[in-house]
Amino acid sequence: MSQQGYVAAPPLSQAQPGIGGYPASFGVPPSQPHYAHYGGTPQSAASPPPGACCDYHSCSPCSQNRIDHHAARGRGTCWPCWEAGKVFSRNNVSAFIRSCSSEQIKSIMLKNFYEISINECRLKKASFSPGHGPLHGPQSPTSSVPQPTSQVLPPTSGRPLMPQAPQMAPPPSASGQPFMPQSPQMAPPPIGASSAMGTTAAAAAMGVPGSFSGLPHPPGGYQVRPGFPGAFPAGAAQMAGPPQKKLDPDSIPSTTQVIEDDQTKRGGQVYATNLRGQVPPLVTTDFVVQDQGNASPRFIRCTTYCFPCTADLAKQCQVPLAAVIKPFAAVPKNESDKYYINHELKYSYFEIFQMLPYEQYLHIFLQSAGPIRCNRCKAYMCPFMHFIDGGRRYQCGFCSCVNEVPAFYFQHLDHMGRRVDAYQRPELSLGSYEFVATLEYCKNKKPPNPPAFIFMIDVSYPNIKSGLVRLLCAELKSLLERLPREEGAGSSAVRVGFVTYNKILHFYNVKSTLAQPQMMVVSDVAEMFVPLLDGFLVNFQESRSVINNLLEQIPDMFTDTGESETVFAPVVQAGMEALKAADSSGKLFIFHSSIPTAEAPGKLKNRDDRKLINTEKEKTLFQPAKGVYEDLSKECVSNGCCVDLFLFPGQYIDVATMGSVAMHTGGSVYKYSNFQAQVDGDNFLRDIRKEVEKPVGFDATMRVRTSTGFRATDFFGAIYMSNTTDVEMAAVDCHKAVTVEFKHDDKLSDDAGALVQCALLYTSVGGQRRLRIHNLSLSCSSQLADLYKSCETDALVNFFAKSAYRAMVNQPLKAVREVLVHQTAHMLACYRKNCASPSAVSQLILPDAMKVLPVYMNSLMKSAALVGSADLSTDDRALQRLLVTGMGVEETQALFYPRLIPLHNLDVGSKAVPLAVRCSEERLSEGGVFLLENGLQMFLWLGQACPPEFIQSIFNVPSFAHLGADMTSIPELDNTLSKKLRSVIDHINQQRSHAMKLVVVKQKDRSEAPFRQHLVEDKGLHGGASYMDFLCYVHREIRQLLT
Repeated sequence: MSQQGYVAAPPLSQAQPGIGGYPASFGVPPSQPHYAHYGGTPQSAASPPPGACCDYHSCSPCSQNRIDHHAARGRGTCWPCWEAGKVFSRNNVSAFIRSCSSEQIKSIMLKNFYEISINECRLKKASFSPGHGPLHGPQSPTSSVPQPTSQVLPPTSGRPLMPQAPQMAPPPSASGQPFMPQSPQMAPPPIGASSAMGTTAAAAAMGVPGSFSGLPHPPGGYQVRPGFPGAFPAGAAQMAGPPQKKLDPDSIPSTTQVIEDDQTKRGGQVYATNLRGQVPPLVTTDFVVQDQGNASPRFIRCTTYCFPCTADLAKQCQVPLAAVIKPFAAVPKNESDKYYINHELKYSYFEIFQMLPYEQYLHIFLQSAGPIRCNRCKAYMCPFMHFIDGGRRYQCGFCSCVNEVPAFYFQHLDHMGRRVDAYQRPELSLGSYEFVATLEYCKNKKPPNPPAFIFMIDVSYPNIKSGLVRLLCAELKSLLERLPREEGAGSSAVRVGFVTYNKILHFYNVKSTLAQPQMMVVSDVAEMFVPLLDGFLVNFQESRSVINNLLEQIPDMFTDTGESETVFAPVVQAGMEALKAADSSGKLFIFHSSIPTAEAPGKLKNRDDRKLINTEKEKTLFQPAKGVYEDLSKECVSNGCCVDLFLFPGQYIDVATMGSVAMHTGGSVYKYSNFQAQVDGDNFLRDIRKEVEKPVGFDATMRVRTSTGFRATDFFGAIYMSNTTDVEMAAVDCHKAVTVEFKHDDKLSDDAGALVQCALLYTSVGGQRRLRIHNLSLSCSSQLADLYKSCETDALVNFFAKSAYRAMVNQPLKAVREVLVHQTAHMLACYRKNCASPSAVSQLILPDAMKVLPVYMNSLMKSAALVGSADLSTDDRALQRLLVTGMGVEETQALFYPRLIPLHNLDVGSKAVPLAVRCSEERLSEGGVFLLENGLQMFLWLGQACPPEFIQSIFNVPSFAHLGADMTSIPELDNTLSKKLRSVIDHINQQRSHAMKLVVVKQKDRSEAPFRQHLVEDKGLHGGASYMDFLCYVHREIRQLLT
């Protein structure tokens, strides 16, 4: 065995088949890397020093002689001794097992598990009911994990907790020392040296015999000791069953506590971006950004803000090096927006030459040549450029090329070597800014036309019957008044057009000179064309009366329709051709009801075969249909045509295929199953309003440049890529993010750091071509401890989610989950080996910056897309995959750890949203009321013993028993509690990109199951381990890597 690094863990099926309902070999890395893997053969890590985890167990505190007696005889405690309650030590457990017969071992497995007490060195027997192990799903009787038995009190503010034993006061603790879980049978282990790297807590001997030894704690880790009882060393006969005592979750890292601590520490403060490699506040923290040379974390967040200097270090730790870029992120009103730099000319060069002397003409010609760029790497002028030779030349910070400074751009340098006008030029002092692009950046060197919105409405029978068409047409009358516009513009330049369809398409002429709109029908959908150009795309303000007339007529025109078949690909083709003919980019808003089964290009068939679930072919359920839709996506992107898709299915609709067009064009997908206008109308209207009004850019191309030593290698998002470097998006809005993975191609320097520049070329809503630049400088280090200290868990989860959701269309879900577990264990094992002080192998040590990573990773693996269950809709699983692909860090954080907000003690006088509690059933109470939201769904859970006064104030009924089933709204009542609750819900909805439909859930009602599936710290209803079980499992994986 090599002693230079890690060895891969043996197949888990040899030790414990299955965990939490997942198939056997759940945590085994594949023989070849699948995705999100740096490659390289894992190597073996050095074991802890001898004697680091010697723990003794006895039937009484004074039985050491018997321990020595058994040890002297060369064997462990014999069966009669064990039956009599006698003792054995951790060192001779194996000998004890060898001395037992198979029936004796079976008796232990089925009736007993070990409860280890450190201060009394006692081995107890505790019975349990067979067949009710802690893991969800089918279990092997020889492969279960015992539940924790220690009880832990929650930590108090400002003072770390230490374990307390009976008749023993806890030792004094100082700030910065680790807190330990409290147990009535635990004495505190000695406290070792601490460091400023992070906080620590106790770690458990999870699934292995033994307990804490008196070794120093690691300097930067968070040690978890959930109190799992010991199991047999070989791992082949691990115990199962509910314990007599239940572990207090406060003894393990809490996501809500991390969020609260960061808000307390950094909330409300100004975050200045003048330092290289500084870690920003969490996405959940309220803070104000001051741009001082690096892009705001609202635009770019990284998995780590300190890159390893070499590829070998990156392979060793397997922490992905990635950035999540949201180029159009919304900026709060109290922060400075981007600065615009205008190089635009109002006259042609020939006209200027005729009007001005040659010297002035030359000056304007050079100045209008566009943004200053490096001649070699084409990086744009930014704060990372270093001016030399008195300001006549500059050295590129990305490739080190020395460039001449154009005469019109020359400026003297001060005594510090900085240009004297640095703070007057946004590109020299800010991390984010925008250029108005010159004609060189426009297609065919012509200024673009203003974009257009085309509303394409399915008028087949399902949409007419549900009330959608009438509801939508009524809303559009007011919504078109709020089309996006340029800042300071009096009206919107966006043009609009209208199409209705079922098996055939109807185009409408709404030219302002007409008294009535005109319909033109295209029935030959096999060869789609646009029957009119003039009068189809119009300015709403000019054609307001004609458009309003049309919107009033559409619902009545199709009231008696009986047509239920629809087409889809020809609809997208028609919209794209209309934009192409108008030489304009834009969006298609498509409102579709059913799977397209009519005879036409893009006809789909039902592929929803539930027999494929949990098989090698399950991945085919999420693969989009080949051919027509692939070509259509490519055409749409090349013509700047974005597709926003609103689906209203009553059954399977093949979201995987239809939604792929929206995903590749930078659009969004919304799904309203069994839509009814009275029930779902408000939710739908909020979505369409957000989609129409939000900031957006069209016909966008993004390029990510890096400094020498590393490069962007992979991209994840609602994007299309025709080559390996240019990210193409028909549209990009304030909610879309692109995750970029980096890899080394040379060594990085500690002094120079790592530089990233994101350049986005796009067309604004006013028809102006612009360049948006975001710059970020990162630190570099040859010490892995610096890398782990600078990690951001939320960005890591975003990367892992997107890479896993991409992989699931090519690999079995089992293999995808295995890679996630292996990478989690490998990252933590590398930290344990290289960054933590020597300590007992029974301790689980987590980096302070990644201490809640396991709960997020477990939640990701239990997400609808990755858990194989016939109870989940294939369309819903495919939809989640598409949505996550375009999400930013804030959205994935909310999705994979929902907020659970207690409302029964709501302070009606406070404007703040109540603090969330841990997302677990243990936090619920029969007398409580809780709001759960994850950015896509929202539940209001009511306990059976909820006070009648609360029910009366909110629902206007006397008690819990009078509440009806399937409630999806809260009545507007004139009392303070009702107003406060509705304001909390509205505030949360405003923060999210999707309007969340409220579902009222009564405790122990049939509607409670979807709510409980989102309690991510508990076992998944459709498979998946609890947070505690997963932490235990990861710890065993780490131990295997370290031995």
